[in-house]
Amino acid sequence: MILSSISNNAKSAILGFRKIFARSRIGNELSTRYIRTTTMSFRRNQRPRDDFNHQSFGPLPQRPRNNAYTDSWNNSFSLINESLNEMRNFNMNTSQQVAATVFTVNCGEIREKDDGIRVKISGKVVKRPRSGRFLEVKDLTGCTQLVAMDDRPEVQQKFQSIPNDAYISVIGTVQIRPLRFINKSIGTGAVEIAVEEFDKIIMPILSDMASSSFDQQTRAYSTSSATKSKGITSIEYKKSASENIVQYFVNRKFTCGGLSRDDIGTFVTLVGWLDSKKHGKFLQLKDGYGIIQVIIDSDDLEMKQEVANVQNDSIILVQGRVIARPPAMVRHNTDTGEIEILVTELKILNPNDPYKNPDGDEAPKEMEVEINETNAQSQSNQPVSPRPVEKPKINLYTYRTHNCGELNESNIGQEVTLTGWLEFHRMKKFFTLRDGYGCTQVIIPDELCSNYNIEDIPYESVLKVTGLVLARPFGMRNESMMTGNIEVTMKSLTVLNEAKKNLPLEIRNFNRAKENLRMEYRYLDLRFPDMQKNLRTRSKVLMKMREYLINHCGFVEVETPTLFRRTPAGAQEFVVPTRKAGKFYSLVQSPQQFKQLLMVGAIDRYFQIARCYRDESTRPDRQPEFTQLDIELSFTDQSQIMSMIEAVLVNCWPESNGTLSVPFRKMTYDEAMERYGTDKPDLRFDMQLQNVTNLVSLNEDITQSTPNMGSYAIVLKHPQSNIKNSLKKELKDIEKESNSHLIVSKIAANDINEWIDGPLKNVFSTVVLKALAANLHLEPNDLLVIGYGKKADCQTLMGRVRLSLYDDLEERGLVAERAKEENQFLWVVDFPLFAKNEETNEIESVHHPFTAPHPEDRNLLGNPESRLLARSLAYDLVLNGQEVGGGSVRIHEPKLQKYVFDEILKLDRNHLNHMLEALQSGAPPHAGIALGIDRLISIICNTNSIRDVIAFPKSNEGKDPMSKAPCEISEEEKKMYHIKIIEDKESSS
Repeated sequence: MILSSISNNAKSAILGFRKIFARSRIGNELSTRYIRTTTMSFRRNQRPRDDFNHQSFGPLPQRPRNNAYTDSWNNSFSLINESLNEMRNFNMNTSQQVAATVFTVNCGEIREKDDGIRVKISGKVVKRPRSGRFLEVKDLTGCTQLVAMDDRPEVQQKFQSIPNDAYISVIGTVQIRPLRFINKSIGTGAVEIAVEEFDKIIMPILSDMASSSFDQQTRAYSTSSATKSKGITSIEYKKSASENIVQYFVNRKFTCGGLSRDDIGTFVTLVGWLDSKKHGKFLQLKDGYGIIQVIIDSDDLEMKQEVANVQNDSIILVQGRVIARPPAMVRHNTDTGEIEILVTELKILNPNDPYKNPDGDEAPKEMEVEINETNAQSQSNQPVSPRPVEKPKINLYTYRTHNCGELNESNIGQEVTLTGWLEFHRMKKFFTLRDGYGCTQVIIPDELCSNYNIEDIPYESVLKVTGLVLARPFGMRNESMMTGNIEVTMKSLTVLNEAKKNLPLEIRNFNRAKENLRMEYRYLDLRFPDMQKNLRTRSKVLMKMREYLINHCGFVEVETPTLFRRTPAGAQEFVVPTRKAGKFYSLVQSPQQFKQLLMVGAIDRYFQIARCYRDESTRPDRQPEFTQLDIELSFTDQSQIMSMIEAVLVNCWPESNGTLSVPFRKMTYDEAMERYGTDKPDLRFDMQLQNVTNLVSLNEDITQSTPNMGSYAIVLKHPQSNIKNSLKKELKDIEKESNSHLIVSKIAANDINEWIDGPLKNVFSTVVLKALAANLHLEPNDLLVIGYGKKADCQTLMGRVRLSLYDDLEERGLVAERAKEENQFLWVVDFPLFAKNEETNEIESVHHPFTAPHPEDRNLLGNPESRLLARSLAYDLVLNGQEVGGGSVRIHEPKLQKYVFDEILKLDRNHLNHMLEALQSGAPPHAGIALGIDRLISIICNTNSIRDVIAFPKSNEGKDPMSKAPCEISEEEKKMYHIKIIEDKESSS
């Protein structure tokens, strides 16, 4: 790249030089070496050699003895000298320019030929050697060592503050490593980068920087990316003839495959078996992690005799010092090929001898299983929680020691007891045990295979397994499993409950049953990992809601009755008969009246996780019985309630779903309907409606036939405009369900005027079409979707059309997937207080009859003509196009509440006298809200239906497929509750 900057004369000289010497072997070699060396001198930013001598290019070529070649040689060397002079001048004039050049390179590309160039390199910090002067960074191409030079203390200080897994970008100069620190096992092992400045540092999300110690020590070079495990592996366990031998593997500090050049000079103790021995002096010691050469270089006759007695199945203990191999004996095909152990003591371990710590400690150190998180927090710079956060003791009060999802390498060497369901088995030797927390692989030792035939045990049987935790061999590890680095060697197995064969459901994600079958056998369906995750997520979210409201805000959780009396002007309620003839309860559709009565009773901060009931048709996001977070607060207003809910959600929001930004966006009801055609818009995509009412109104026939007419349009450009016939049919069905008209028109003509003169002129007129084309900037191949009719109906129609169009675009991959977008919360405010029922022509409350009017619109309530224009102090919380909460400021004045009941809604007050009496008893101003827990958790867990976040939901028909409820009752029960069945003529026919 730098060579290309050389002037044309210099290039011509070089090419001429190569042509002249093309026929000469020496000349060809000379030209090649010259070009290569010249290029390197530019890249290294070094001064080129002053003389063309043997020190630069080797011995000078001898003149040919034949006089016929004399003239050609003279001409050749004159051309060489001329080109060399031009090269010298170029390099001297541009040295400063080259020095300033910074080349962006990958971590695995740096080589010795790049010595002296300035580079910019980026990667993840994968290792911090013992000295604070060095870091290793890695990307997809390899790894490179960074060094902080002595004259740059600021870089050294920065090195000490960078933890593992940080992503950094630096600028520095490539330099050759000292000879004794060159690592020939990797491509970049001969070079390092002397860091001059930092371009970027991105800390890892979870780092224990504060608790790490980066002490200054001596210089050390390394290319190892991670510290290897030291736990006992399955092959080591098999070779151990007794528990005494097992203890040597469990309590070791070093493994045969874990040593490197970093450990030269370290005194180590190794345990393993002999792979081979040569001349009685060189032994290949092997364990479950690798192999290393040990040298018996001693005059100790006892040690030599011990070596002679070593058999292939012997387990030996070796102590000695790590030394470097002679250069001629280095082996690059093994991880430990650069080092060997100079043995000072060798011992064949007797399986019958009790374990004795070779390092002289009084007792083997047991590995910590439980971590004291409180102490860990106090030692860091992170703020300490006011209440100590203890790790849940999920195995307490059970006879298991661990669950199937928590074992890892820290448990290696421990004897554990697991309980769970048999998930899978193979080869009569391996099986996986699953519970609600994960799964663990269990190995049946050869000596126990005859006692336990795992193939005779049906899948999903409940087992209890006791065994020893071992490390899996490196080639057999499963990174997709939480327990994929370990396995349990079984000592005993108990079948606690044998399942029947051929269960109706197989717990296999790749062969999931249909929903009806899953709900019929819900107790089996709950064993699926996603169902376990959903229900546990639900539990955690509810717990954090309770914690925040009670511990931080001082709310009181109060349980209110489920059996109550009918609430007028609300949703259809379930009726519960009693033994008193003609007397019925109703299941509450919400604790609305109770929570307002609690405010009157001075329980000024109330909440509960309430069960509610509505006798309505079910949908994917609706159930006849559901759960909501119900909240009521005295002496507050709309903005305070919104701020409180935002804080509740921020505190309970799972970390895996990202963080929430507050305050949430706010939009009026009119704005939402105008721009999105719904009061619960999905803001993860734009596609706003375009109001073309004034354009369509140019057609007087449409205006006269439709009072309060409105028209809205959506335009799709090519290639989004190429919709499928199935979508056209879907849009037609949406039109049939509305009271408005919908037209879908593809502008297929090359000239927009041809489209204007087409069939649509019979619907809108040529004037309207010209106005639409001009204002909407219509072009050939565009798709125009336009609706017109009564304004409110047309808005609703186009809101549904908007969603269907985006669903199709998302399916075709033409727009971003909404599931991958950030969650979009929205407050919708200023709802209408009242609306007219089109069927009964009566005024109804948009929310409920206890909602307070907007202070600016109270004067509109007295006039029957203006009441429908009044706004309310109601507010809805929308998340990703779904309503997840709703509330309002309540009417606390008895006169206003009585006026709404009697004069506006004309309700029978016999059901509500207790409310009016309570308001007359001194009711404080109050407001509240309810969050739909089922719908909220469904969005958090990204499920298609709220049924996937409810343990035992109802089906689409409101039935329970498992218990077959609702069901008939006996004649005696009918008499007891004074019930007479009247046959439904339609169902009977």
